[in-house]
Amino acid sequence: MEECKLVYKIKRLIRQLGLPRWLHKYGPKTYETWHHLLALTVKSLCNLSYRFVVSFLRSLGFKCPAKSSLQDFAQKKLSQQLLRKILLILVKNKVYIAAVDSTCLQRTNPSYYYITKVGKIKRRIPVKFSALVDTEGRKFIDAVIRVLPAHDSKDGYSMIKRARISIKKIVGDKAYDSNKIHEECYAKGIEAHIPIRNYGKRVRHNKLSKRRLAQKHFNKRIYHRRSIIESMFHAFKKRFGDYVRSKKARMIRIEIY
Repeated sequence: MEECKLVYKIKRLIRQLGLPRWLHKYGPKTYETWHHLLALTVKSLCNLSYRFVVSFLRSLGFKCPAKSSLQDFAQKKLSQQLLRKILLILVKNKVYIAAVDSTCLQRTNPSYYYITKVGKIKRRIPVKFSALVDTEGRKFIDAVIRVLPAHDSKDGYSMIKRARISIKKIVGDKAYDSNKIHEECYAKGIEAHIPIRNYGKRVRHNKLSKRRLAQKHFNKRIYHRRSIIESMFHAFKKRFGDYVRSKKARMIRIEIY
């Protein structure tokens, strides 16, 4: 069978990541790494189950591992470090304006509003999805997925600190107005355009904090580039749904990545 465009892209990505031909040491070498990644990619793009994607690819003539093999591969071989490397390969080395924001995904297919109306009241614990994106190329640079509540500034700081690419400017809402984030941006030479929070009466200090210094170059026109990440979240939910199928935290992260 002639190699299709998707298979070629997956094989090129494996070469860029430096992955071996087989990720398992023992056992028969029946299925290569690209067979597993192809099945998981088609599963995510078409929003299919593990069982259906196996029968679908085999009906098209592709070699595809069994359902349990795909689940073991996703759970044991796909680490967060590997998934973040994939995101960095797909984005440019230099980003002019980056945006940081977060959204929530439901853990059940029926909405929480429907569950409340029919009388099955459950505790609402959504999955928090924080992301750092390139506003020009509209690609994800990094992401943090949490199954328990946490403040936005905590995830924003970790993504900015982990970024291995050159970022000129960054925009975010008032939730990311943290002095820790501004200090990290100042250390990396990033120009932060984040509106300052209203804490009440302003107190004058001899030495201004980094978040106060950042307000001197705050540009509202650049700040409005933040709407791009909101449109990317909207497109993500329209394409893949606003809920997750997995139950465990590790599998939820792999599903969203």
